[in-house]
Amino acid sequence: MRAYAIRRILALIPTLLFASLIVFVTVRMIPGDVIDLMLSQNDISADKKSRSQLEAALGIDTPIHIQYVRWIGAILFQGSLGRSLWQNTPVTELIAQRMPVTFELGLLALIVALTVAIPIGVWAAIRQDTLGDYVGRSFSILMLAVPSFWLGTLVMVFPSIWWGWSPEIQYVGFFIDPIRNLTQMIVPAIILGCGLSAVTMRMTRTMMLEVLRQDYVRTAWAKGLNERLVVLRHALRNALIPVVTLIGLQAPILIGGAVIMEQIFVIPGTGLMLLDAVSQRDYPIITGVFLIVGVAVQVINLLVDLSYGFLDPKVRYR
Repeated sequence: MRAYAIRRILALIPTLLFASLIVFVTVRMIPGDVIDLMLSQNDISADKKSRSQLEAALGIDTPIHIQYVRWIGAILFQGSLGRSLWQNTPVTELIAQRMPVTFELGLLALIVALTVAIPIGVWAAIRQDTLGDYVGRSFSILMLAVPSFWLGTLVMVFPSIWWGWSPEIQYVGFFIDPIRNLTQMIVPAIILGCGLSAVTMRMTRTMMLEVLRQDYVRTAWAKGLNERLVVLRHALRNALIPVVTLIGLQAPILIGGAVIMEQIFVIPGTGLMLLDAVSQRDYPIITGVFLIVGVAVQVINLLVDLSYGFLDPKVRYR
Protein backbone atom coordinates (compact mmCIF):
# COMPACT_ATOMS: atom_id res chain seq x y z
CA MET A 1 0.00 0.00 0.00
CA ARG A 2 2.87 2.37 0.75
CA ALA A 3 4.34 1.99 -2.75
CA TYR A 4 0.90 2.51 -4.28
CA ALA A 5 0.35 5.66 -2.21
CA ILE A 6 3.75 7.05 -3.23
CA ARG A 7 3.03 6.43 -6.92
CA ARG A 8 -0.35 8.14 -6.61
CA ILE A 9 1.17 11.14 -4.85
CA LEU A 10 3.83 11.47 -7.55
CA ALA A 11 1.12 11.22 -10.20
CA LEU A 12 -0.59 14.23 -8.64
CA ILE A 13 2.28 16.53 -9.62
CA PRO A 14 1.71 16.64 -13.43
CA THR A 15 -2.06 16.73 -12.86
CA LEU A 16 -1.82 19.75 -10.59
CA LEU A 17 0.66 21.48 -12.92
CA PHE A 18 -1.70 21.05 -15.86
CA ALA A 19 -4.68 22.20 -13.79
CA SER A 20 -2.77 25.23 -12.50
CA LEU A 21 -1.85 26.24 -16.06
CA ILE A 22 -5.49 26.05 -17.16
CA VAL A 23 -6.68 28.08 -14.16
CA PHE A 24 -3.89 30.65 -14.49
CA VAL A 25 -4.72 31.32 -18.13
CA THR A 26 -8.50 31.06 -17.80
CA VAL A 27 -8.91 33.60 -14.98
CA ARG A 28 -7.05 36.17 -17.05
CA MET A 29 -9.55 35.68 -19.84
CA ILE A 30 -12.43 36.90 -17.64
CA PRO A 31 -13.97 40.00 -19.23
CA GLY A 32 -12.83 43.17 -17.51
CA ASP A 33 -9.44 44.36 -16.34
CA VAL A 34 -8.17 44.83 -12.79
CA ILE A 35 -6.31 47.96 -13.86
CA ASP A 36 -9.51 49.57 -15.13
CA LEU A 37 -11.24 48.73 -11.84
CA MET A 38 -8.46 50.24 -9.78
CA LEU A 39 -8.23 53.37 -11.89
CA SER A 40 -12.00 53.90 -11.78
CA GLN A 41 -12.20 53.43 -8.01
CA ASN A 42 -9.25 55.69 -7.33
CA ASP A 43 -10.59 58.32 -9.72
CA ILE A 44 -7.33 58.44 -11.64
CA SER A 45 -7.34 59.32 -15.29
CA ALA A 46 -6.58 56.19 -17.25
CA ASP A 47 -3.64 57.54 -19.27
CA LYS A 48 -0.86 55.30 -20.51
CA LYS A 49 1.61 56.47 -17.86
CA SER A 50 -0.58 55.73 -14.85
CA ARG A 51 -1.68 52.39 -16.34
CA SER A 52 1.87 51.23 -17.05
CA GLN A 53 3.02 52.29 -13.57
CA LEU A 54 0.20 50.35 -11.94
CA GLU A 55 0.86 47.27 -14.08
CA ALA A 56 4.54 47.35 -13.13
CA ALA A 57 3.70 47.74 -9.43
CA LEU A 58 1.35 44.75 -9.53
CA GLY A 59 3.76 42.60 -11.56
CA ILE A 60 1.39 42.05 -14.47
CA ASP A 61 3.34 44.05 -17.05
CA THR A 62 5.12 40.94 -18.37
CA PRO A 63 3.79 38.28 -20.80
CA ILE A 64 1.49 35.71 -19.27
CA HIS A 65 3.92 32.80 -19.66
CA ILE A 66 6.56 34.69 -17.66
CA GLN A 67 3.97 35.46 -14.98
CA TYR A 68 3.10 31.76 -14.79
CA VAL A 69 6.73 30.68 -14.46
CA ARG A 70 7.25 33.23 -11.66
CA TRP A 71 4.09 32.05 -9.91
CA ILE A 72 5.03 28.36 -10.08
CA GLY A 73 8.58 29.17 -9.01
CA ALA A 74 7.31 31.06 -5.95
CA ILE A 75 5.13 28.08 -5.01
CA LEU A 76 7.88 25.49 -5.43
CA PHE A 77 10.78 27.38 -3.87
CA GLN A 78 9.11 29.79 -1.46
CA GLY A 79 5.76 28.17 -0.69
CA SER A 80 4.05 31.42 -1.68
CA LEU A 81 0.88 31.83 -3.72
CA GLY A 82 1.57 35.50 -4.32
CA ARG A 83 -0.06 38.60 -2.88
CA SER A 84 -3.53 40.00 -3.30
CA LEU A 85 -3.59 42.75 -5.92
CA TRP A 86 -5.98 44.83 -3.81
CA GLN A 87 -4.93 44.14 -0.22
CA ASN A 88 -1.22 43.38 -0.79
CA THR A 89 -1.64 40.54 1.71
CA PRO A 90 -0.12 37.07 1.13
CA VAL A 91 -2.70 34.78 -0.46
CA THR A 92 -1.62 31.89 1.78
CA GLU A 93 -2.48 34.00 4.82
CA LEU A 94 -5.93 34.88 3.45
CA ILE A 95 -6.68 31.25 2.56
CA ALA A 96 -5.45 30.04 5.96
CA GLN A 97 -7.96 32.39 7.60
CA ARG A 98 -10.90 31.31 5.45
CA MET A 99 -10.23 27.62 4.72
CA PRO A 100 -11.17 26.28 8.21
CA VAL A 101 -14.62 27.86 7.84
CA THR A 102 -15.24 26.18 4.48
CA PHE A 103 -13.81 22.92 5.80
CA GLU A 104 -16.18 23.01 8.77
CA LEU A 105 -19.20 23.66 6.53
CA GLY A 106 -18.19 20.88 4.14
CA LEU A 107 -17.54 18.42 6.97
CA LEU A 108 -20.90 19.13 8.61
CA ALA A 109 -22.67 18.79 5.26
CA LEU A 110 -20.91 15.47 4.60
CA ILE A 111 -21.90 14.17 8.04
CA VAL A 112 -25.51 15.18 7.40
CA ALA A 113 -25.45 13.55 3.96
CA LEU A 114 -24.07 10.23 5.21
CA THR A 115 -26.30 10.21 8.29
CA VAL A 116 -29.35 10.60 6.07
CA ALA A 117 -28.32 8.58 3.01
CA ILE A 118 -26.81 5.36 4.33
CA PRO A 119 -29.44 4.37 6.95
CA ILE A 120 -32.35 5.23 4.63
CA GLY A 121 -30.68 3.50 1.67
CA VAL A 122 -30.07 0.34 3.70
CA TRP A 123 -33.60 0.36 5.13
CA ALA A 124 -35.12 0.88 1.67
CA ALA A 125 -33.15 -2.09 0.35
CA ILE A 126 -34.00 -4.59 3.08
CA ARG A 127 -37.65 -3.42 3.02
CA GLN A 128 -37.96 -3.27 -0.75
CA ASP A 129 -41.34 -2.17 -2.15
CA THR A 130 -42.73 -1.28 1.26
CA LEU A 131 -44.00 2.11 2.40
CA GLY A 132 -40.60 2.99 3.87
CA ASP A 133 -38.93 2.19 0.54
CA TYR A 134 -41.35 4.40 -1.38
CA VAL A 135 -40.90 7.26 1.12
CA GLY A 136 -37.10 7.01 0.92
CA ARG A 137 -37.06 6.99 -2.87
CA SER A 138 -39.51 9.88 -3.01
CA PHE A 139 -37.32 11.88 -0.65
CA SER A 140 -34.23 11.26 -2.78
CA ILE A 141 -36.05 12.34 -5.96
CA LEU A 142 -37.28 15.47 -4.18
CA MET A 143 -33.76 16.36 -3.05
CA LEU A 144 -32.48 15.82 -6.59
CA ALA A 145 -35.15 18.10 -8.01
CA VAL A 146 -34.82 20.94 -5.48
CA PRO A 147 -31.69 23.11 -6.00
CA SER A 148 -29.77 23.85 -2.80
CA PHE A 149 -29.45 27.55 -3.59
CA TRP A 150 -33.22 27.85 -4.03
CA LEU A 151 -33.92 26.09 -0.73
CA GLY A 152 -31.30 28.21 1.03
CA THR A 153 -32.88 31.40 -0.33
CA LEU A 154 -36.29 30.28 0.94
CA VAL A 155 -34.86 29.63 4.40
CA MET A 156 -33.31 33.08 4.45
CA VAL A 157 -36.41 34.96 3.23
CA PHE A 158 -39.70 33.34 4.27
CA PRO A 159 -39.06 32.62 7.98
CA SER A 160 -38.12 36.27 8.47
CA ILE A 161 -41.37 37.35 6.79
CA TRP A 162 -43.68 34.86 8.52
CA TRP A 163 -42.14 34.46 11.98
CA GLY A 164 -39.59 37.25 12.25
CA TRP A 165 -36.70 34.76 12.42
CA SER A 166 -33.66 34.56 10.19
CA PRO A 167 -30.40 32.60 10.47
CA GLU A 168 -27.50 34.26 12.26
CA ILE A 169 -25.33 36.21 9.82
CA GLN A 170 -22.73 37.54 12.25
CA TYR A 171 -20.14 34.79 12.07
CA VAL A 172 -18.63 33.52 15.31
CA GLY A 173 -15.61 31.22 15.27
CA PHE A 174 -15.93 27.67 16.60
CA PHE A 175 -13.27 28.13 19.26
CA ILE A 176 -14.82 31.40 20.42
CA ASP A 177 -18.35 30.08 20.95
CA PRO A 178 -18.91 26.49 19.73
CA ILE A 179 -22.66 26.46 20.41
CA ARG A 180 -23.33 29.70 18.57
CA ASN A 181 -21.03 28.64 15.74
CA LEU A 182 -22.82 25.31 15.24
CA THR A 183 -26.19 27.04 15.47
CA GLN A 184 -25.16 29.25 12.57
CA MET A 185 -23.55 26.51 10.48
CA ILE A 186 -26.09 23.73 10.93
CA VAL A 187 -28.79 25.25 8.70
CA PRO A 188 -26.64 25.61 5.55
CA ALA A 189 -25.00 22.27 6.36
CA ILE A 190 -28.38 20.52 6.46
CA ILE A 191 -29.47 22.12 3.19
CA LEU A 192 -26.22 21.22 1.45
CA GLY A 193 -26.06 17.76 3.03
CA CYS A 194 -29.61 16.81 2.06
CA GLY A 195 -28.85 17.72 -1.53
CA LEU A 196 -25.78 15.49 -1.52
CA SER A 197 -27.60 12.64 0.24
CA ALA A 198 -30.01 12.01 -2.65
CA VAL A 199 -27.57 10.33 -5.04
CA THR A 200 -25.75 8.55 -2.21
CA MET A 201 -29.04 7.18 -0.88
CA ARG A 202 -30.03 5.74 -4.24
CA MET A 203 -26.59 4.24 -4.77
CA THR A 204 -26.66 2.65 -1.30
CA ARG A 205 -30.07 1.13 -1.97
CA THR A 206 -29.04 -0.20 -5.39
CA MET A 207 -25.82 -1.79 -4.14
CA MET A 208 -27.50 -3.28 -1.07
CA LEU A 209 -30.14 -4.90 -3.27
CA GLU A 210 -27.40 -6.38 -5.44
CA VAL A 211 -25.37 -7.68 -2.50
CA LEU A 212 -28.40 -9.10 -0.69
CA ARG A 213 -28.98 -11.38 -3.71
CA GLN A 214 -25.47 -12.86 -3.53
CA ASP A 215 -25.04 -16.51 -2.57
CA TYR A 216 -22.99 -15.86 0.56
CA VAL A 217 -25.73 -13.59 1.93
CA ARG A 218 -28.38 -16.20 1.20
CA THR A 219 -26.20 -18.73 3.02
CA ALA A 220 -25.99 -16.42 6.01
CA TRP A 221 -29.78 -16.09 6.03
CA ALA A 222 -30.13 -19.88 5.73
CA LYS A 223 -27.84 -20.41 8.73
CA GLY A 224 -30.29 -18.41 10.80
CA LEU A 225 -28.00 -15.47 11.55
CA ASN A 226 -29.49 -12.35 13.06
CA GLU A 227 -30.75 -9.81 10.51
CA ARG A 228 -28.56 -7.03 11.91
CA LEU A 229 -25.48 -9.25 11.70
CA VAL A 230 -26.21 -10.25 8.10
CA VAL A 231 -26.92 -6.70 6.96
CA LEU A 232 -24.10 -4.87 8.77
CA ARG A 233 -21.28 -7.42 8.63
CA HIS A 234 -21.90 -9.34 5.43
CA ALA A 235 -23.86 -7.05 3.13
CA LEU A 236 -23.19 -3.41 3.99
CA ARG A 237 -19.41 -3.63 3.99
CA ASN A 238 -19.31 -4.95 0.41
CA ALA A 239 -22.02 -2.57 -0.74
CA LEU A 240 -20.12 0.47 0.51
CA ILE A 241 -17.27 0.32 -2.03
CA PRO A 242 -19.21 2.02 -4.90
CA VAL A 243 -20.80 4.34 -2.33
CA VAL A 244 -17.39 5.48 -1.09
CA THR A 245 -16.33 6.05 -4.70
CA LEU A 246 -19.41 8.21 -5.24
CA ILE A 247 -18.64 10.22 -2.10
CA GLY A 248 -15.16 10.93 -3.45
CA LEU A 249 -16.61 12.06 -6.78
CA GLN A 250 -18.98 14.40 -4.94
CA ALA A 251 -16.09 16.32 -3.34
CA PRO A 252 -16.02 19.00 -6.09
CA ILE A 253 -19.82 19.30 -5.87
CA LEU A 254 -19.53 19.71 -2.11
CA ILE A 255 -16.97 22.49 -2.50
CA GLY A 256 -19.05 24.21 -5.19
CA GLY A 257 -22.15 23.98 -3.03
CA ALA A 258 -20.24 25.46 -0.10
CA VAL A 259 -19.46 28.50 -2.25
CA ILE A 260 -23.18 29.10 -2.83
CA MET A 261 -24.15 28.49 0.80
CA GLU A 262 -21.46 30.88 2.01
CA GLN A 263 -22.81 33.56 -0.28
CA ILE A 264 -26.42 33.07 0.82
CA PHE A 265 -25.76 32.77 4.56
CA VAL A 266 -22.87 35.31 4.62
CA ILE A 267 -20.32 32.79 5.92
CA PRO A 268 -16.76 34.14 5.60
CA GLY A 269 -15.18 31.09 3.96
CA THR A 270 -13.04 30.67 0.88
CA GLY A 271 -16.15 30.59 -1.31
CA LEU A 272 -17.19 34.09 -0.34
CA MET A 273 -13.59 35.25 -0.74
CA LEU A 274 -13.43 33.65 -4.19
CA LEU A 275 -16.57 35.44 -5.38
CA ASP A 276 -15.19 38.77 -4.16
CA ALA A 277 -11.90 38.04 -5.89
CA VAL A 278 -13.63 37.25 -9.19
CA SER A 279 -15.61 40.49 -9.06
CA GLN A 280 -12.40 42.43 -8.34
CA ARG A 281 -10.27 40.42 -10.81
CA ASP A 282 -7.84 39.59 -8.00
CA TYR A 283 -5.95 36.94 -9.98
CA PRO A 284 -3.58 35.64 -7.24
CA ILE A 285 -6.50 34.85 -4.90
CA ILE A 286 -8.49 33.13 -7.65
CA THR A 287 -5.60 30.93 -8.77
CA GLY A 288 -4.54 30.24 -5.19
CA VAL A 289 -8.02 29.09 -4.12
CA PHE A 290 -8.45 26.88 -7.18
CA LEU A 291 -5.04 25.31 -6.62
CA ILE A 292 -5.83 24.51 -2.98
CA VAL A 293 -9.21 23.11 -3.98
CA GLY A 294 -7.54 20.97 -6.65
CA VAL A 295 -5.09 19.57 -4.11
CA ALA A 296 -7.95 18.86 -1.68
CA VAL A 297 -9.97 17.00 -4.33
CA GLN A 298 -6.95 14.91 -5.34
CA VAL A 299 -6.18 14.02 -1.72
CA ILE A 300 -9.80 13.04 -1.08
CA ASN A 301 -9.79 10.74 -4.11
CA LEU A 302 -6.52 9.19 -2.93
CA LEU A 303 -8.02 8.50 0.50
CA VAL A 304 -11.07 6.99 -1.18
CA ASP A 305 -8.88 4.63 -3.20
CA LEU A 306 -6.91 3.62 -0.11
CA SER A 307 -10.11 2.92 1.79
CA TYR A 308 -10.99 0.08 -0.60
CA GLY A 309 -8.46 -2.17 1.10
CA PHE A 310 -10.14 -1.72 4.46
CA LEU A 311 -13.63 -2.32 3.10
CA ASP A 312 -12.77 -5.31 0.93
CA PRO A 313 -9.90 -7.64 1.99
CA LYS A 314 -9.73 -8.96 -1.58
CA VAL A 315 -8.38 -5.61 -2.79
CA ARG A 316 -4.60 -5.61 -3.06
CA TYR A 317 -2.35 -2.65 -3.87
CA ARG A 318 0.73 -3.19 -5.99
